[in-house]
Amino acid sequence: MHTDSERCVRAVQSKDARFDGWFFTAVLTTRIYCRPSCPVVPPKVENMTFYPSAAACQQAGFRACKRCRPDTSPGSPEWNARADAVARAMRLIRDGVVDREGVPGLAACLGYSTRQIERQLLAELGAGPLALARAQRAQTARLLIETTGIPMAEVAFAAGFSSIRTFNDTVREVFALAPGELRTRAARSRSTPPQTPGVIALRLPYRAPLNPSNLFGHLAATGVPGVEEWRDGAYRRTLSLPYGHGIVALTPHPDHIACRLSLTDPRDLTIAISRCRWMLDLDADPVAVDDQLRTDPLLAPLVDKAPGRRVPRTVDAAEFAVRAVLGQQVSTAAARTHAARLVTAHGEAIDDPEGGLTHLFPSSAALAALDPETLALPQSRRTTLTTLVGALAEGSLQLGLDSDWEKARAQLIALPGFGPWTVEVIAMRALGDPDAFLPGDLGMRRAAADLGLPSTPAALTERAAAWRPWRAYAVQYLWATDGHPINHLPV
Repeated sequence: MHTDSERCVRAVQSKDARFDGWFFTAVLTTRIYCRPSCPVVPPKVENMTFYPSAAACQQAGFRACKRCRPDTSPGSPEWNARADAVARAMRLIRDGVVDREGVPGLAACLGYSTRQIERQLLAELGAGPLALARAQRAQTARLLIETTGIPMAEVAFAAGFSSIRTFNDTVREVFALAPGELRTRAARSRSTPPQTPGVIALRLPYRAPLNPSNLFGHLAATGVPGVEEWRDGAYRRTLSLPYGHGIVALTPHPDHIACRLSLTDPRDLTIAISRCRWMLDLDADPVAVDDQLRTDPLLAPLVDKAPGRRVPRTVDAAEFAVRAVLGQQVSTAAARTHAARLVTAHGEAIDDPEGGLTHLFPSSAALAALDPETLALPQSRRTTLTTLVGALAEGSLQLGLDSDWEKARAQLIALPGFGPWTVEVIAMRALGDPDAFLPGDLGMRRAAADLGLPSTPAALTERAAAWRPWRAYAVQYLWATDGHPINHLPV
């Protein structure tokens, strides 16, 4: 979008927050870059230039605006909606792969050479993987500086910097303030009480509108006891992270999601935030989705009644695949019971001083070692589960942010016991395919019949061609016509 100057100028002059994250405005006279909704008086048109990413702005010598804080805007919806190499690379960079494994690790995940990845990112985003990761490190450093009392040396390494000098230079260059000045400035402007020791509190921005009912309702109603819970108006769950584990509490508010993170290692902050944003689908573009679905006259009333529905996802694709198998042909309550038994028997125990969480969801390696005879499941379901966890543990099946959606579908459908429903629900909620579709789902067929839509899978799929590429969101609107607890915030 950044190449359409006329459209970008209109968005800046109208301070349209819908375009935050789509592009960034760099001001040639002040050498500052902003988000489109920046509250200051818009610069003259001849002084504006536009970039597709904060990293590209920083690489061109611009520093972040202190008013609109463009580094904290929602991410571009493109990286969630697309399945090409650039989108997959961006999802991995956001998940911290470059910080942990370097550019060669990123290239290996995608099956490309380092040169190919760098060339593609430079062509589309104006910055290579190192510059993109550096911009993310700067934002992580700012969060740690402003929301914790961690010593600066620890902040530097927790944010992913290789040295304190690089940390200091980057913060000064990007924010035009030294790290100590950032902390002092934040302390002066903070209107909330001091943070609880060991807890990082922050806001997760999103593009309005956002309807929390099906999003948090689904996560709470299907939550696995010990791993997830709804407490005091917040969805809480445990997180398995590269350097340790964590607990997150997410509370919906009209203009943001309040996030409280407790981490055993602050180096996991970037990946924890990334996974929470992914789970809540916060980088979606609800206006584009809803406008497309409104073109169907039978869907339009559902969209108009409660716009901004998101797709509830997961923080761990392998975990969700296991839970999808446990949920085959049983009720939500039964699926939770089966999952809770696995967690108690094979999950790692943790402490939760603020609630009732007790375990991490067991890893694929731990589940691959279980005795199938201990599972209270039909024989065919045992075979399906053990085959799945075996493939995940040995690496022949890889599910994650870097997954090629169609390749993953083909691998899953080849496993015993995997039908179209299981494959598509994994594609929708674990892999994040916005066009995943469940025409054979009982709830979908009931909703379609009630609305006057075709209720047979083949006919409904044909009708849904007009909803592409947002059929996963259409599923949320159709499911929401039912009174099931997944469609409502818990009391």
